Amino acid sequence: MSYKQSGYLFLLTLLLTAGCRQSKAEKQSSETAIPDSYEMVADWPNLPEDFALGMPTGLGIGSDNNLLVFHRAGRPWMFPPPAEKIENNTILAIDSGTGKVLNNWGGGMFLMPHGLEVDSDNNIWITDVGLQQILKFNQNGDLLSVIGEATVLGNDSTHFALPTDVASAPDGSFYVSDGYGNSRVLKYSKDNTFLMEWGKNGPDRKSNRGEGAGEFNTPHGIDLDQYKNVYVADRENNRIQKFDSVGNFKAVWQNNTAHQLYSVAVDHKNNVLFAIDYDSIAQSSTIFRFDLDLNLQTQFNNPNTRYHDIAIDKGGNIYVGDILGNKIQKFRLIEPEANK
Repeated sequence: MSYKQSGYLFLLTLLLTAGCRQSKAEKQSSETAIPDSYEMVADWPNLPEDFALGMPTGLGIGSDNNLLVFHRAGRPWMFPPPAEKIENNTILAIDSGTGKVLNNWGGGMFLMPHGLEVDSDNNIWITDVGLQQILKFNQNGDLLSVIGEATVLGNDSTHFALPTDVASAPDGSFYVSDGYGNSRVLKYSKDNTFLMEWGKNGPDRKSNRGEGAGEFNTPHGIDLDQYKNVYVADRENNRIQKFDSVGNFKAVWQNNTAHQLYSVAVDHKNNVLFAIDYDSIAQSSTIFRFDLDLNLQTQFNNPNTRYHDIAIDKGGNIYVGDILGNKIQKFRLIEPEANK
C-alpha cells in the first residue's frame, strides 16, 4: 500500500490542522526530595555561526552524558513529505557542558525526522514519520536494524502510520509509539520480534483513537522508569498514561491548562518524570515534573515556545527542543546551598 493508495488519507487533514498503587520500593524512591528551581543556561548551545538548526524534534542523552539531537535541517513540516531525502545532516551530538557540536551526521538518510532514543548500549533509535520506519544506528551512524517498509503505511507489526518515538529497556526490549495514524503502542524483543500491542488499531482515524484508559489519540512520546513502567504522552487527549511492562493501565494525569501533551522523559537519578505541553492560543509551553505516581511536583511556563521533545541528563538538567523558534534550550538544576 503506497501513499497514493493509502486508506490513511485522513492523516493529511489531521496533520494540516494542527490511579494505582506503587510498590514500596518504588514509592520510597519517588519521594526523594530534589530542588524545585531551574534556570535557563544562557547562550547554549554553542553552534557554529553558519549552522542553521532545523526543527529539533527528537532529543536523547548518550552514555557520555552528551545530548543527541534529531532535527529537520531546513525541511518544513508537511505530509506526505517530499520523495527526496534531506541532504543536510540531521543528527547532532552536543557537549552537555560547553554546548559545542561534537558530531554531525545523517545527511541523505531521512524524509521527516521525528523521535530519537539512546539505549543502554548507546545505540541511537530513530523514528521517521515520512519513511514509516524505526531505525537503529550505532554512535558512528552505521545502520544496525530497520523495522517497517519505506514509505508504506500500515497497521500490522511490521508497518506503521507515522511512528513518533521509541523507548528501550535495559534487557534490550523496546516500545514504539505509533503514532499519528494508528494510536497504539507496540512492544518488541531485543531481536526485533513483535511481542504485543495496546491501544486502538483500525483502518481509519475515527476507529483508531480513543479516550478510555489504555486508549490513545496520537501517542507522541514514550519513556520507561527503572521499575519497567511505561509512560506515554497521549498528545491529543492532553494527558500522560502510565502502564506496566505489558500494557496494564496504572495511572493517568490529565492536563487542564493547555491543549496538547507532547512528550515525557524519566529522570533516572532522581526517579521523577518530566513532561512538556503546548498552549496553541498563548503559543507557550510548560515543563512539568511529577513523582512516578504522576503527582505534580513543580512546573514552569516559557512563552513563545513550542516544545516537541524533552531529555534529562545525569545531573538532572533539562533539555527541550523548541520547534517554534528552531532552538534548543537547557535548564540547569539549581542545587541547594547545603549541597554545594
